Amino acid sequence: MPKTNEPAKSFRSEAEERAYWETTDSAAEVDWTKAEKVRLPNLEPSKTSISLRLPVSLLERIKIAAHKRDVPYQSLIKIWLAEKVSASDA
Repeated sequence: MPKTNEPAKSFRSEAEERAYWETTDSAAEVDWTKAEKVRLPNLEPSKTSISLRLPVSLLERIKIAAHKRDVPYQSLIKIWLAEKVSASDA
């Protein structure tokens, strides 16, 4: 697609801009040869809450293990789950 020299479009809302870019090829709008790499060190992955029912005895054992490591038990659960998933991917 040929590059245009038109000024940047203005949008009335973020939703309107999102809809525009979902259907428009940015190659016609942006000169990617002038793009610069950036670092986003504080960017965090999206998260969602879940409910997880555990036997009381298991939860108590997890809390004891977390206390020994001086970390919140929810964090320890996330660490253990991530390790288990990584191990099963290998």
